[in-house]
Amino acid sequence: MKKRAYRDGCAVAHALDLIGDRWAMPIMRELMLGPKRFTDLRGSLPGISANVLTQRLEELEAASILIRRRLPPPAASQIYELTDWGRESEILFQVLGRWACRSPTMEPGMPMSHVSVILSMRTMIDRGRIGNMDAIIGLRFGEEEFRLMLKDGDFIAGRGEAAGADVILTGDHNALVAVLYGGVSFDDVEEALKVEGDRTVAECFARLFPLPPKAPSTVAPPA
Repeated sequence: MKKRAYRDGCAVAHALDLIGDRWAMPIMRELMLGPKRFTDLRGSLPGISANVLTQRLEELEAASILIRRRLPPPAASQIYELTDWGRESEILFQVLGRWACRSPTMEPGMPMSHVSVILSMRTMIDRGRIGNMDAIIGLRFGEEEFRLMLKDGDFIAGRGEAAGADVILTGDHNALVAVLYGGVSFDDVEEALKVEGDRTVAECFARLFPLPPKAPSTVAPPA
């Protein structure tokens, strides 16, 4: 375990002891949809160094938030995955995400990882807007595929085959972010994101993720 701690009886302080260091939560985020190898984690977190990633993985393992194991041959590679308790932290990401997106200083248009896009949809979905939609949306981002299901007013999103979906979106995942949260249309990003299948379903799907209003800024604009 790391040496510095708040030494405070508050459970929130203990949570920060566990996951408050830089990069801890982004690492947990990247494992939320399933295990990854060290190289996969580095690829999805381009700003982290190998040394810091190693240190954070060791700390999260010591805290029982994740485990590491070696796959059997022929893969024989080491992977990291969240424990059951570690996966319970998704609610923290949802609450923090909804709170932070109201920040008046959050810069729009910053790049996101594949996993963070999926988790953002699981966070921001307005189930009241789903209505009687019964559809499957497939996503292909590079070599990764995801399957999103809308049925009976519920929304399920995770890894899965895109084939056979009512709509398949292929290309730049950040272009999809621009459609969902940036107010642009699929036509605006057609060179970066291809839409296959029922276009009406795609348009309805894109309207299910309204952002909450920004909090008022208390900082005076520069003179």
